[in-house]
Amino acid sequence: MSDVKRVSKRTQKAQETRARILRAAGELFVRDGYGATNLQDVAAQAGVAVQTIYFVFGNKRTLLKELVDVTIAGDDEPVATMDRPWFVAAMATESARDHLRAHVSGTTAVLGRVARIVKVLDTAVATDPEVAALWPSGVDPRYTVQRSAAESLMGKPGARPGVSVEFAADVLFGLLSPETYLLFVEERGWSPHQWEEWVHRTLTADLIEN
Repeated sequence: MSDVKRVSKRTQKAQETRARILRAAGELFVRDGYGATNLQDVAAQAGVAVQTIYFVFGNKRTLLKELVDVTIAGDDEPVATMDRPWFVAAMATESARDHLRAHVSGTTAVLGRVARIVKVLDTAVATDPEVAALWPSGVDPRYTVQRSAAESLMGKPGARPGVSVEFAADVLFGLLSPETYLLFVEERGWSPHQWEEWVHRTLTADLIEN
């Protein structure tokens, strides 16, 4: 076997192990809570030695951060949300109506993955200052994404006249939030599709010209 093939197989195995650890951590953090889950639990769930988790992630806090980042993105590629294909495609639409539909659809897919993990993160941040320190303080990165979408959307044909970018950013930030998604989908039992259609209708009434 060539050296290249050996390296490739080792790399693939390492990626599979990393993914298995992240999947196990996500399941346990959501089910039992961040504080109640220890790395031995994660190791047992993932079928690896606990030393492997320390080697790959360092500690439980950095494991949580990696989990949040990968869950938001949908993969472990170092690509920011605003450079993701779904966001870029929404920004490239020609009308405000088409932009809003694409943006709501793309954001719903993200929320379906991340909403429960964000709830775990909020609890962890509230109880562990070192977890909070892993994320820079200041403007919520979710708002930065929604503000960018609002600036583009409100400058396109079909945007409701007189609606400011600030207002549009606020309503996108508020409605397309993990908290709102969990309230309707988890607590009230709505389907993700039902939630997406309601959010789209509500935002259309506020942001799109009749």
